[in-house]
Amino acid sequence: MASDGTGQVAGVDVGGTFTDLVRIDQQTGEVRLAKVASTLDNQAFGVLNALEAAGSDLAALDLIVHGTTTTTNAVLERKLSKTGLITTQGFRDVLELGRRTRPQPYGMKGSFRPIIPRNLRLEVPERMDASGQVLITLDVEAVREAARALLDAGCESVVVHFLHAYANPAHELACCAILREVWPNDHITLGHALLSESREFERGVTAAVNASVQPLLARYIRRLEDALAEGGYGSELLVMNGNGGMVSSRRVADEAAKTVMSGPASGVMAAAYTGRAAGIGELITYDMGGTSTDVALIRDAEPQVSNETEIEYAMPIHVPMVDVRTVGAGGGSIARVDAAGLLQVGPESAGSVPGPICYGRGGTQPTISDANLLLGRLDPARLAVEGGVSLEMVRDAFAVLGAPLGLDAGQAAEAVIRVANARMAGAIRMVSVSLGADPRDFALFAFGGAGPLHACALAKELGIPRVLVPPRPGITNAIGCVVADLRHDYVRTLGRALDTLDMTDLRAAFDEQAAEGEALISAERVRLAGIRRVHSVDMQFIGQTHLIRVPVPDPGLSREDLQAAFERVYFDRFRVELSEIRASVVNVNTSVIGERLPVDLSTLIDPAGRKGSVAEAKTGVRPVRFGDAVFETPVYRREWLPLDAVLNGPAVVEQMDTTVLLEPGDVARGDAQGNLLVEVGA
Repeated sequence: MASDGTGQVAGVDVGGTFTDLVRIDQQTGEVRLAKVASTLDNQAFGVLNALEAAGSDLAALDLIVHGTTTTTNAVLERKLSKTGLITTQGFRDVLELGRRTRPQPYGMKGSFRPIIPRNLRLEVPERMDASGQVLITLDVEAVREAARALLDAGCESVVVHFLHAYANPAHELACCAILREVWPNDHITLGHALLSESREFERGVTAAVNASVQPLLARYIRRLEDALAEGGYGSELLVMNGNGGMVSSRRVADEAAKTVMSGPASGVMAAAYTGRAAGIGELITYDMGGTSTDVALIRDAEPQVSNETEIEYAMPIHVPMVDVRTVGAGGGSIARVDAAGLLQVGPESAGSVPGPICYGRGGTQPTISDANLLLGRLDPARLAVEGGVSLEMVRDAFAVLGAPLGLDAGQAAEAVIRVANARMAGAIRMVSVSLGADPRDFALFAFGGAGPLHACALAKELGIPRVLVPPRPGITNAIGCVVADLRHDYVRTLGRALDTLDMTDLRAAFDEQAAEGEALISAERVRLAGIRRVHSVDMQFIGQTHLIRVPVPDPGLSREDLQAAFERVYFDRFRVELSEIRASVVNVNTSVIGERLPVDLSTLIDPAGRKGSVAEAKTGVRPVRFGDAVFETPVYRREWLPLDAVLNGPAVVEQMDTTVLLEPGDVARGDAQGNLLVEVGA
């Protein structure tokens, strides 16, 4: 049954603490929300619990879109399937040698553990050269022996990673055919099939990650599909990928590595969609949760996608992913004074258990959330209700923290907020200034449970003039699942100097990749508004190793047009002109995007609950500290504010999933989509 996107659509995002759901009925406008505890031992239970909490009739649902952290958690925690590698003779240590970089820029210490241990990395005689010519024929019997050895060692999945397979995959394909005869499952990853580009280290690590998480994701998706089917669900299940697009659950495990970092990606897609509807295409997304903060850049309403993500030291995953940068600063980040007498905030987190002191679950160490509570920015009545926790317990913790620094409790809390904001501002500079973008040209899109509390202060520090707070910041990732498009990305290495490149080869590569993506999207059981192709090339000046992405709006462009486009992008990035040096085209990239029918987000806050005036939405007044001054600050309920509300800071706006803080001098205005647009004061 094809989904036309006009019935009930549910987006479910699994986070480290909560599983969020938004269900939108496009025919009636009804919106249901749910936030339940994540079940990390089996995320499927959390998904089902969220659907039940929202009162969902599975048989009536038109579409379910799911963002999962199954693969991300597995990689970060190294809870992986046992995986073997079959590679070219003499190259078993490529995954361990890497680029010989250091984990820290300064210092000689560091450790690294490859995804696949050395005893499970086996070699077979075979060799291609860089042009794809066979130098050594594949030893078929050696492949069979390697397969038997890996199976005897208990491997569940296997990687085939041969040198220069991107230029000629014949040996990898032949090896796969042999493995199919003896391997007991489908968990066989071919390096060239996942990533058809040069650089054997990055291609090998990407393939190793894929194979190591493939069985885990396949089992999880199978359990979820079976549970949904038992409940009566008969439509398509789509899964969010790290590139911000979705793919059918029927094939998501084939390229499991692409689901790594899918959670942050869904939030960025929601930001792009919301900004586009609000007429704001230039955004810096700022997602502050309980343990970390994710930031990303959106230009012309399109998130920036990178093929060079390194999820941790020496673990590059070179499949397209939304370019998200993360710092260890969240609501649960712990504040402490180090041995040098300096105040530090994070990356250690109190987590959800025991959590911050104000949660009343046994936490004793001061956190960012506790600082916000002590400064009056969070309502004690909404937090300190368990375990006999009082505001005095929080104050005492900050008095102890501030004593070595000569600060009282309130000053210590203010200092914690300033240090945390400085760390988060650094992450924002990393996705903007370091990429040649001026933060002053963007609006800050604030979401996550804690993002709207800090957004205006961060914007002020960075010179960002506006902050956009969506209607439901705390469930933005789930909303991203609802609005994201289908997407397939392809890359192929050409590796030729531009002045000798046959432009018909470039056009043919674009056309072949686009045709493959369109065929996959056409097979999905989802009705679309249209299909869009996005082409680009990765280029460099000959002699460089760094690649820079050059958009190609017209795949039939001339050699001179491509040279000019490359020089323009290079200058925008580095402010350097090197027109006398020859350029080369390294990779050809194509994204095929199946655009889904539009989703109306204006009903995320029930229109029936809105009051006629701002005064009617006011729930009280409380003292809030800003710097060294305390202001008697009005408090409003977000769900009661009229769409055209105008709020002058200081003000606190509370809602089910977050708290919005306006500083003195800020002015917030509501729009027709239910957003708050904040003009940041001087």
